[in-house]
Amino acid sequence: MNFKNTIYTVLIASIFAACSTDSTDNNPIDDNGIITEETKELNRKNVGKSANDLLSDDTYKSVVFEIFYVKDHKPTDETIANFKSFITERLNKSKGWELRLEEITVPAKSAYTIDDIKAMENNLRTQYNTINKVAVFGIYLDAEYADNTPEGSVLGVAYQNTSFAIFENTVKQFSNKPLAPSKTVLSSTVLQHEICHLLGLVNVGTDMQTLHQDTAHGKHCDIENCLMYWTAETGEGLLNSITGGNIPTLDVQCIADLQANGGK
Repeated sequence: MNFKNTIYTVLIASIFAACSTDSTDNNPIDDNGIITEETKELNRKNVGKSANDLLSDDTYKSVVFEIFYVKDHKPTDETIANFKSFITERLNKSKGWELRLEEITVPAKSAYTIDDIKAMENNLRTQYNTINKVAVFGIYLDAEYADNTPEGSVLGVAYQNTSFAIFENTVKQFSNKPLAPSKTVLSSTVLQHEICHLLGLVNVGTDMQTLHQDTAHGKHCDIENCLMYWTAETGEGLLNSITGGNIPTLDVQCIADLQANGGK
């Protein structure tokens, strides 16, 4: 695979000493400072297991987002800007955050399974949790999700505690439909929705402060205009739910959940 790298960084100035008593549960490096296969498993847990780690400043003081994109499927500059604003608004990190974007070239495929995506992650990912820094992997793909149905075309999926995928080619297809929202609006909505699943919404690692889970549609909010409403995961649903060409925002109940789990 060929790739090129762009790094975006936001750091909040502060000086602190790393605590030597951090347990190996929060420090996936061996005594020689090398990340091992065994400790990589800390980034291969179920969705929501790292919600507090991502939201709060308790264990990890910063976060790095390592996002790959297949050639010609890079998220728009506006999508990246919207993402930066979103995570700055919601994550409570005294040392800030870092975003790395890398282009890759991959063999042509018609569809990706979760196992396909996990295999790509294992091959590509370089950023794992270290002392005081939690890491997130993302990938923008050039083909559809293998489990799509005639009733629903999945636009994104959060599949591990610090891993997500966006089916950018499918996003492009839906943004080209008549009267559809722009590619930036669709892509921003899907990206922020999947990140929120990693942050534990709804009721998947971040406890609800009030009952608002749409249990009929899994881990989603029951407020129709909320970012975490279930329609945000499929192209058909988003075309019917996005109004005025605006990215949906989190409703007050979802925000309260994040704040109670260490976020903003």
